[in-house]
Amino acid sequence: MNPRWTGAGLIALSAVSFGAMAIFARFAFAGGVELTAVLFLRFLIAGGVMAAVMVAGRRRWPSRRNMRVLALMGGVGYVGQSLCFFSALKHASAGLVSLLLYLYPFLVTVLGVVFLGERLTVLRVAAVIAALLGTALTIGGGLAGSSLGIAFGAATALIYSVYILVGSRVLRAEDSLAAATVVMLSAAAVFGVICWVTEPRFPDSPTAWVAVLAIALVSTVVAMVSFFAGIQRLGAADAATLSTLEPVVTFVLAAVFLGEPLALPQAAGGVIVLGAVIALARGDARRN
Repeated sequence: MNPRWTGAGLIALSAVSFGAMAIFARFAFAGGVELTAVLFLRFLIAGGVMAAVMVAGRRRWPSRRNMRVLALMGGVGYVGQSLCFFSALKHASAGLVSLLLYLYPFLVTVLGVVFLGERLTVLRVAAVIAALLGTALTIGGGLAGSSLGIAFGAATALIYSVYILVGSRVLRAEDSLAAATVVMLSAAAVFGVICWVTEPRFPDSPTAWVAVLAIALVSTVVAMVSFFAGIQRLGAADAATLSTLEPVVTFVLAAVFLGEPLALPQAAGGVIVLGAVIALARGDARRN
């Protein structure tokens, strides 16, 4: 099979898995669990499962140098991105914060050209613009917030962009499974310290625990490993653009499982994003 189609399929799987996290989180929070506890359990469970797979399969761990880089990606990059995102939600609407976050495909493309010498093709530029437009339609209105909220939202996108670009370089030499495991365990360690200091409320019902397990196994293990594997085949810029499927998946799942309305602009935005994804997957842009 064409590696671009394989990579696109992996990114689509990642987007579906990440997109489902908002639905799982609704059930977790309804069970009384607090955010920092969810984040800690998410990475602890996922990291533990992945580490067990690594040991059982006698898979090769990353080199010492790349291990340090991956640890920073998890402990600093992922944690920093999460904290900025939820801080932004305190000072801006969810629509504005989400739209700022999904600037990251554009940022990844630009930063990749400037710092990594990646090629900027017409197809890639058109796909990024179309995906951004489709994402804006999918997210919808309610774009309000303070300058502090905008700053946190922009920082979220920038941190995630750097995370993806650094990851794309490391993954040229490392296995996606091993890389994801180190990232997860590093994030778990940092969130564990945060939980130790803040003492958040942990799940206290079967429903909440099932939701947390789904976040850890589906929206973390499957999502991160498939995303890293997709980056290996497509490069950072194309993988970031294809991952804009995530908000489309979230809105569809919310309509199906939570009964939330799906308006015409959101449907149109989803069609535009899908069109950009298909065009980019079929394109012959050089693998980075």
